[in-house]
Amino acid sequence: MIINNQKFRTIWPNDGMAAGSRSVSIIDQTKLPHAFKIVEIINMSQMIVAIKTMQVRGAPLIGAAAAYGMALAMQDNCSEEHLQLSAKQLTQSRPTAVNLRWAVERMKQLLLPTPVELRLEAAWEEAAKICDEDVLLNQAIGQHGLNLIQRLHSQDLNKQHNRQLNILTHCNAGWLATVDFGTALAPIYAAYDAGVDVHVWVDETRPRNQGASLTAWELAQHGVPHTVISDNAGGHLMQHGQVDMVIVGADRVTSTGDVCNKIGTYLKALAAFDNHVPFYAAVPSPTIDWTMLNGVQEIEIEERDGREVAWVTGMLASGEVTEVNILPANTKVANPAFDVTPARLVTGIITEHGVFSPNQLRDILK
Repeated sequence: MIINNQKFRTIWPNDGMAAGSRSVSIIDQTKLPHAFKIVEIINMSQMIVAIKTMQVRGAPLIGAAAAYGMALAMQDNCSEEHLQLSAKQLTQSRPTAVNLRWAVERMKQLLLPTPVELRLEAAWEEAAKICDEDVLLNQAIGQHGLNLIQRLHSQDLNKQHNRQLNILTHCNAGWLATVDFGTALAPIYAAYDAGVDVHVWVDETRPRNQGASLTAWELAQHGVPHTVISDNAGGHLMQHGQVDMVIVGADRVTSTGDVCNKIGTYLKALAAFDNHVPFYAAVPSPTIDWTMLNGVQEIEIEERDGREVAWVTGMLASGEVTEVNILPANTKVANPAFDVTPARLVTGIITEHGVFSPNQLRDILK
């Protein structure tokens, strides 16, 4: 992504230092859209805090962050005991997104049989490889999704001359949720760059407002036309023919095609199903949990601090960024961070291998 005429990824190692004293830089997503701030991470404990507080967030990105967390852990101690403990602590930092566990397990499988004296350099190399692979996966998702968007746009043009294609998305599944390019937004960027007349309805995505704060910000950086809407407006727009397709990301997809994504996704899928609007999830294959069959019953849903619901961050007229409490005193708050959309409501899963209906998903393994 280009920000102020400079190319950025969301996470990167700081080069030019010895393997034993390297650090990792991240874009602090809790400061967006009002400030663009880069934070330097120097140890695994700081990376865990960054994951928990959502300075880094999005399933693919927290997988990459966890991989670099393992590399930072090896700077302190390359013993097997420390390796296993670090892996456990990183895995427990956030429970829902499968990419985090996948990345940690991949690092363990590489590092455990590696001689102790070679583990540090091997860890940095593998973390960088995971990041580079994520970029390629997302670029491929973008191309497969572009084909879908182009076909749908051609169909609409046959019905109505010069019609803009309206795509609704929920939460943030753009480059900020990955190492680069994004998942759900990758096809949109590809379509825009290819000259397709697209417009994006951006759900605000309470309680953390990742749509309003992050998706709207990065779409503006790329120049893609978009409009922020309240979370409850999507169904109304669908009823009136103003949504042509829905594309969301996911934190975990089961082998049967159930999609676990940011809270509120299930309601969008229900509205899309009722109004015959195609509903797609865009995910790289590491987001698919081949061990799970029933998302509603098996996926652990993260319950986050109620403060996220009670307090809203915004900018005052003076330019000061602050938090305000919107609830009556002593009000109880429940804050489930994700929900599960059953496969029966999903039109297709866009992956780096192509687009699959939920019941075809296991064809990826063949």
